[in-house]
Amino acid sequence: MSDDDAAFREQLAYLLERSPFYRDKLGALSRPRTLADIADLPLTDKHELRATVTAENPFGAHLCADPSEIVRIYSTSGTTGTPSYIPLTTGDLENWVTGSARSYGASGVTAGQRIVSTYGAGPFVAGAALAAFERLGLSHIPVGAGDSERLLRAVATLKPEAVALTPSYAAYAIEAAAERGLDLRGSSVRRLLVAGEPGGGEPAFRKRLEAGWGARVTEAMGVGDIGVSLWGECEEQDGMHLGAYGFVHAEIIDPETTAAIPFEDGASGELVLTHLRHRAAPLLRFRTRDHVTAKTSPCPCGRTGPRVRCVGRTDDMLIVRGVNVFPSAVRDVVAAFAPRVSGHVLVQPRAPGPRQDPPLPVRVELSRGVEADPALADAIRERLRSVLVVQTTVELVPWRTIERSEYKSRLVGR
Repeated sequence: MSDDDAAFREQLAYLLERSPFYRDKLGALSRPRTLADIADLPLTDKHELRATVTAENPFGAHLCADPSEIVRIYSTSGTTGTPSYIPLTTGDLENWVTGSARSYGASGVTAGQRIVSTYGAGPFVAGAALAAFERLGLSHIPVGAGDSERLLRAVATLKPEAVALTPSYAAYAIEAAAERGLDLRGSSVRRLLVAGEPGGGEPAFRKRLEAGWGARVTEAMGVGDIGVSLWGECEEQDGMHLGAYGFVHAEIIDPETTAAIPFEDGASGELVLTHLRHRAAPLLRFRTRDHVTAKTSPCPCGRTGPRVRCVGRTDDMLIVRGVNVFPSAVRDVVAAFAPRVSGHVLVQPRAPGPRQDPPLPVRVELSRGVEADPALADAIRERLRSVLVVQTTVELVPWRTIERSEYKSRLVGR
């Protein structure tokens, strides 16, 4: 029996002993003997957890630990504006930092280097990732979120080798620097560690960031309810390694049928995660809503275990005449038309819900000083049809028409 199998069996026994939520959910189901049987157990959805929150228990019925064991409480912002609270024990927090350090360490940063971070250390789980930088021996320079002046000043004055930020903020900073007469390609930054949203792994978007910063881009990914920076890309830039190995078990399912998909090279579907050594509020087969593609071929870096590339959020996915369309994939196709386009797009569904009739409206922003050209719109529309198998209408809009973000970009506007 592997270490993960033993941890899974112990975690399951802990849930049945301590978690009212999972005692009710699992009922009299037969217990799987190993992780190979985990697909026999039901999935956990975020909405189920929210439904169990009460004034007496703001965490939900999946809380297992005694209040005296809780040393940290993070929160996530919900779609309704009501936050979900994420409690952690001392051991949980240590595991989070360990996994995050492995994920960020894969990027190639080394002890003694300086790194600027733009994640707020406030109520959100991203704050826990910051402790990973000290664990790696980096000289950490936190500048916080949404202050481009402070970010650019820190880069120019303190000369860090790395910057950690969202892909959208990395793109925003290129424009912000140019407006101030600065060229980030001449800065000390040699590595961009991007996380917080899909995009860092999109080939054309990554190329745009690397060209604008003169730095190598690697991405990381976490899931607030499960752990921060669970996955991290190495210098080979061929998918994110599971840095939280030993703490988390990964699966892939079909997001529509919820059937398990074998985790093998090229497999694609929704990422599902299970805690293996968690104590405060462990989750079993949690639906992340992240649509990923798996990579299991050997990586030249020598790390073993699964890798993933995040394609987009299943929440954002549109279905156009049976074809799944991710807005982030639309952005990547459009980005290949640089320098005539800025790289900013806005997909504008006509109907509520994911199912749309063709053509799908897409706004594409032109670069500064570029005039709208029907031939360019036709070329973009044809490329979208060829690559994504979707019919679109492409509207070219002037520079700075589409809203920028110093955190995460909005790619869908209804």
